This record gives sequence, structure tokens and C-alpha cells, in this order.
Amino acid sequence: MIKTALTIAGSDSGGGAGIQADLKTFQEHGVFGMSALTAVTAQNTLGVQGVYPVEPEAVQEQLSSIGDDFNIGAVKTGMLFDRRRIEVVVSAIHKYQWTNVVVDPVMIAKGGDSLLNETAHQTLMDQLLPVTDVITPNIPEAEALTGLSIKTMSDRKEAAIQLHKAGAKNVVIKGGHDDSTRVVIDLLYDGERFIYFELPRIDSKDTHGTGCTFAASLTSELSLGSSIQDAVKKAKIFVHMAILKASSLGSGHGPTNHGALRAHPKESVQLLEEVKVWEE
Repeated sequence: MIKTALTIAGSDSGGGAGIQADLKTFQEHGVFGMSALTAVTAQNTLGVQGVYPVEPEAVQEQLSSIGDDFNIGAVKTGMLFDRRRIEVVVSAIHKYQWTNVVVDPVMIAKGGDSLLNETAHQTLMDQLLPVTDVITPNIPEAEALTGLSIKTMSDRKEAAIQLHKAGAKNVVIKGGHDDSTRVVIDLLYDGERFIYFELPRIDSKDTHGTGCTFAASLTSELSLGSSIQDAVKKAKIFVHMAILKASSLGSGHGPTNHGALRAHPKESVQLLEEVKVWEE
């Protein structure tokens, strides 16, 4: 039977991020994707021109329609916009006992636009994290959630510990924003071990939607039965290939190529050997 995944997120009219990126990524993994829309954005590679939230009642009804009819193998949340919509999502997770919940704490768009109401930060920490299996913040998002200034790997580890204590079973702090090195190191903390995943940095402006894509790939892998460590490794490779084979669409931060892994299988297999993984 085909595996399933649900994305609860905003729409990106440019197609590079949000539910569009999530559904493309699910499909590339052979996972049947469903969606509940939290907001509509007017957005392209140059930035976000407008954000139009979906009424909480409409979000709730979408989730009920899905939960009453389908078995969901994994759930990914993206842009949840504000406290009320987060509460609706948490209620549905409890009601339907959804597992493999991956939280991409979408707060800031690639161009710097805020995508999460400031008052929602605490609700995310207090209510959503306790039902979260994996949270996948980048460095600025981890700073916003924890209040820490993250400059070093030790800072990242401390942030991961705080997010785990807040309820997330696993924490992945992505390293793409640390441009002080020629490699990108993603850090996984499972409450006991710190596990590091390293690949060379790709110099590219075409990185729009990488956070959504990484989390959606990880969600797909969990739905397919991968362990958390394997899911992070495979998601890192998926995004690396998507950036490497991007098509330079638009005039700003272009979208990644979600079909790159399928189109270049030999390179993808080679990357499985090239990813450096170690733990402490």
C-alpha cells in the first residue's frame, strides 16, 4: 500500500516553497501527499508581496476532512501564521493521534520577510513542540525560538538541548546559514547523541524553499519507515541535489529542482557515500 504524508502549510504562488514544494517532494519519494492550507502568499523569487491567512475554521475543517477519511503516515507543518492556527493544528494531532510529526518552524522568508506572527512563538514552544517528533529550524529560527545567539557549534548544541527540553523528541539544526565554512553541517540531537551530517557547500542563489524541501523529504522518509538518522541523511542528499541541479528560474533567490534526485541517480548514489556522518 502506498505511504501517505500530510503537509499543513502556506501556499507559495512561485512554486518553490510551501505546500507546492512539499507536495512535489512527497511525490518524488513515492509518497501520496495531502495538504491543509493555512495561508495564501503572493510570492516569487524576489520576496513576499502579500500574506492572506486562511480562517482557523477553514484550517480545522480541512484537517477534519483528512483525518476522518485517511490514515496519515507522517505530518509536516510549515507556515502556521499565528497562535489560533497553531492551536487548531495541535488539536487535530491529538484528536487523530498523528505520529511522525515534523515541524519546520517557518518564520522568515529567504528575502527576510516575517512569516510567523510574533505572538505565536510561545504557542509553538508550549503546545506544538510537545507533540513534535522532529523540529528542523535553521540557525536564525533556532535563535528566535530559544533566544540564544548562535555563532558556534557549541551554541547550536545548546539550542538543540533547549528545544528538546521544550518537547521535541528530535532536533535538527540546519547549517546552511553558517557561511563561515566551505561545508554545510546539519546537527541532529535525539536527547542522547549529537549526530553531524556534512556535505560541501554549493555556491548558489537558487535556494528558495530549501527548508520546506528538507523537512518534506524527511517527512517522506519517516512515512516510508526510515530511522531518524537515515531520514536526515537522505533529506540532506535530496536538498543538496535539488540545489546543485537548480534551473535558475526568476530574478532573485530561485527555486530548487525537486526532480534532481530522480534525474541523476548515479550522482545521488555517490552522495550516499560522500556524506560525512559522525556522532558524540
